[in-house]
Amino acid sequence: MMLAAKASKNMKLTEHVTFSGALAWPYFYLWPQRPAGLVETAFDELAKRWRPILDAFDDAGVNLCYEVYPGEDLHDGVTFEMFLERVGDHPRCNILYDPSHFVLQSLDYLQYIDIYHDRIKMFHVKDAELHPNGRTGVYGGYQSWINRAGRFRSLGDGQVDFRSIFSKFAHYGFDGWAVLEWECCIKHPEEGAREGAQFIRDHIIRVTEKAFDDFAAGGADRIANRRMLGI
Repeated sequence: MMLAAKASKNMKLTEHVTFSGALAWPYFYLWPQRPAGLVETAFDELAKRWRPILDAFDDAGVNLCYEVYPGEDLHDGVTFEMFLERVGDHPRCNILYDPSHFVLQSLDYLQYIDIYHDRIKMFHVKDAELHPNGRTGVYGGYQSWINRAGRFRSLGDGQVDFRSIFSKFAHYGFDGWAVLEWECCIKHPEEGAREGAQFIRDHIIRVTEKAFDDFAAGGADRIANRRMLGI
């Protein structure tokens, strides 16, 4: 990871993606009951290991973006906050946002942007769907991808509301890349790539320079305003 920081700097990159690793993940479910302090100890150790790496990326001028992902200790908002607190709100501790991972957790992926937009520096455009039924739900029942209730899908074939996502990123001034990440158990990858590139192109929003109702593009005129109010 130290070499990756140097490589990113040499390539003049400003963001670098990684996974957090998983010490606590095998114990994510509440039963069997976890020993008191087990999760806290895991996150303390995780932060201890990552702090010098984050410092190295800071020296390189590169944001380290954790892909928040089930299977890693940083898999939702709460776990990211637990880690962020332990690394002292490190400025290089940031997020790669991928809504598909949140669909499969039944997490509000739009509100996630509202909460963490200051820390989101990378964006995977990937679709997913969750259709729980009487036989299986979010845990998948050890089934193959095509037989799971939750599946990654080619862009536009799943349930992710990308129009709202792109609108929120435009609202918050996100200036990073919208990166196609394709995973689908049904569609051919070449079709997914062709359709996905066009899908992203069609969703990118050119942000306006002024409000739609500022037709006169005028500033404040105190005298005129007082005259209109009769004062």
